[in-house]
Amino acid sequence: MSASPIFPSAASSRPFIFSSGSSSHSKKTAEILAHIGSSRQLAPVVPASRLELRASPEMVSSGIPELDLLTGGFARGCLTEICGTASSGRTSVLLLALAQATQRGEVCALVDASDAFDPASAVAAGMEMSRLLWVRCGQKSPTNKSAPVPASHRKTANFSCWQSQLAQLLKVTDLLLQSSGFGMIALDLSDVPPCSARKISLASWFRFRRAIEHTSTVLLVLEQQPIAGSCSSMLLRFSAVHSRSKKKPSVVDGQLSANQTTHSELLNQLEITAELLQSRLERKSERKPVRSTANFKSRAAWAG
Repeated sequence: MSASPIFPSAASSRPFIFSSGSSSHSKKTAEILAHIGSSRQLAPVVPASRLELRASPEMVSSGIPELDLLTGGFARGCLTEICGTASSGRTSVLLLALAQATQRGEVCALVDASDAFDPASAVAAGMEMSRLLWVRCGQKSPTNKSAPVPASHRKTANFSCWQSQLAQLLKVTDLLLQSSGFGMIALDLSDVPPCSARKISLASWFRFRRAIEHTSTVLLVLEQQPIAGSCSSMLLRFSAVHSRSKKKPSVVDGQLSANQTTHSELLNQLEITAELLQSRLERKSERKPVRSTANFKSRAAWAG
């Protein structure tokens, strides 16, 4: 694309005259600034030259040393996104972060959009359940359960169901943030389809960020794909490689044990990779080359 100036013939014969009386303009500018300074409503406004740098937010441990080394922990008063596919280690990180917060004596809240939270796994991770508020978002089942649902209406029904659950999640999150008494609030959208999660408007995320900006609350959002945009202060992506160990059959007198088979296999542990995609917590003058990924393992409870 190219651009060229166009001078009509009517304007080509008329010279441009630039006024040299800059003193009159500066005088008017001074009068306007004096009027603004004398206004009571604008008195609290601080000029940009006098603004102080905002202090760095307080960081709290995530419960995983390798992740703390990568990110410094989770920031208070900020929104942190944790994204990844199924079985990528998101839930393990969430449970350890909530366990670490409850062990510090903080009251936490978990807003579960798909009712996927497992209390037994939370207890195994060391969580103090007496300091956790578990909010389960759901929808009442229809009264006539035997009536079959046509295939053409199943997709619409599922979409409306997720809409209802997300509406509950947004309303509950607003109430929790207004109470300002929680050390950590987690929104679990792991099982929500990305097309439905993107229906949450950017204004909602901006409202959440402003609500916790001057508080000591850590806001975590678990999801499949990033959805908060510029409202998140940190964006982490997790991926995992499954490490499986075969259950060896026991041989007694040359025969297999009756309660064991040769093809059974149990999940032993997950090798999780965390990637720091975005961080708005560091100033440009303080940035230094750091690792963008971290690796750690999550072992199953029965693996010892």
